[in-house]
Amino acid sequence: MVYRRFLCIKDAVACINDKVDLIAVILNFSLPQTTRGTDYVCKLKIIDESHPEIPVHVFAQEIDHLPFVAAVGDIIHLSRVVMRIHEGDVYAIFNKKFSSFALYDGKDVENFQPYQVLLRYEARKHDAMIIAGLRKWLASSHVIDEPNFSLLEEINEVGLVNLVCKIILRCSDPSSYLMFGPTKVLHICKTTDDKWMAFIWDGTDAPPISIYKKSIHLTSMLPRPEDEEHNPLPLHFKPLPSSGDVLHTFPTVGTILRLIFDVECMPYILQLLKVCQWFKLFCVECKVHEGLWYGVFTSYSKIRDIPNVDILILERQR
Repeated sequence: MVYRRFLCIKDAVACINDKVDLIAVILNFSLPQTTRGTDYVCKLKIIDESHPEIPVHVFAQEIDHLPFVAAVGDIIHLSRVVMRIHEGDVYAIFNKKFSSFALYDGKDVENFQPYQVLLRYEARKHDAMIIAGLRKWLASSHVIDEPNFSLLEEINEVGLVNLVCKIILRCSDPSSYLMFGPTKVLHICKTTDDKWMAFIWDGTDAPPISIYKKSIHLTSMLPRPEDEEHNPLPLHFKPLPSSGDVLHTFPTVGTILRLIFDVECMPYILQLLKVCQWFKLFCVECKVHEGLWYGVFTSYSKIRDIPNVDILILERQR
């Protein structure tokens, strides 16, 4: 294999089995997963002006060596990735031994410093010019098409939903406090079944749902006192914050929805979360337990950071 200079995607797809450098817009990305061995892998889809999107499979021995993409539309510089083809589809492979990357904000027209780099990455003289061109093209194109987002008050059935919400994290054990970055402290907790849990809020009230129990009389719709004593209806199905000071920080209007993280890559997700930050959540499973709504974040779900001036946030705050 021969090392090649920076190429646009149109030219790179013809360089099967060669190492190439690419600078492109991130159209989509997945959460990390473990491979059949001991490595981690995440998958990106990238695009530029020259060609439809292509997949990139990024492998790393440590989860911290994967790209922590802040948002769809950000720009990635991939160095020494190998072009492959499988059943007619071309994709790029990021090799943990010799490939490297750098991530750039896709909207900030003045900042050309990457917000994440792998140690092997080396900047090039003309990178800033290419990144500026991609930002200009992205601003005038319509390549990023997002689905509709629901309010909590619009949830009316069990199923998948896309939400824009503020995530409120808390900790029931002071020893569980974790720090990420120079000033960011996330309050986190685990449920009784060892799952991570957060509270989400968008300012609206989730609709009430019927409570069904075998002990309820159809005539009175109230449980028998003897049944309620031994098997009461739950006011909550997961532990509440133990500190009143934490409860006082919760919004006083709107539903606080519990979100259970049923994924293996919590270190990756925790790197993305910020205190009092709004997020877009994709493909969250909305479920019911004893008359209470809750959400489940699975390996098929996605989370995206969004700026506080986004119109979706302004609508919810209003």
